[in-house]
Amino acid sequence: MIKSELTIIAAASTNNVIGFENQLIWNIPNDLKRFKELTQGHSVIMGRKTFESLPNPLPKRRNIIVTRNKNYSSHGVEVISNIKDAINLCKGDSQPFIIGGGEIYSQTINMVDKIELTRVFKDYKGDAFFPDIPMDKFNLVDEEVNYLDNEIKLKYSFLTYIKK
Repeated sequence: MIKSELTIIAAASTNNVIGFENQLIWNIPNDLKRFKELTQGHSVIMGRKTFESLPNPLPKRRNIIVTRNKNYSSHGVEVISNIKDAINLCKGDSQPFIIGGGEIYSQTINMVDKIELTRVFKDYKGDAFFPDIPMDKFNLVDEEVNYLDNEIKLKYSFLTYIKK
């Protein structure tokens, strides 16, 4: 049996905004590249709204959609009614990823082994939020500071947290 390392991957502003009107707020090419590199070849679990914000199912990944809508279906994805069943589908995957949105992150933050967070050092207006990381349960083990060389010189960091 493969030991699975359930991982949240997200990008959040300093005020924990992850989106607005079902869209990403920023365009950070290195964040998208990192997301692709880390998740490719693995299962990605997401809520219906997150899936609907994508143009297509994510290639080279097993796309699992969690929704209460029992009649929901879409080509190229598996649809599950709750997060625990979605995680159980990933038993053979060494590192399944929770990729959003806010409600799914809140349901899983205390279940995961690892958090890969891109922290964007700016406050944004939004309607989807990343939950506070329970620091009594996680240790920050890696931090890589970066800057997006655009008109505002946006600072962001890749942060890796491991469950204690």
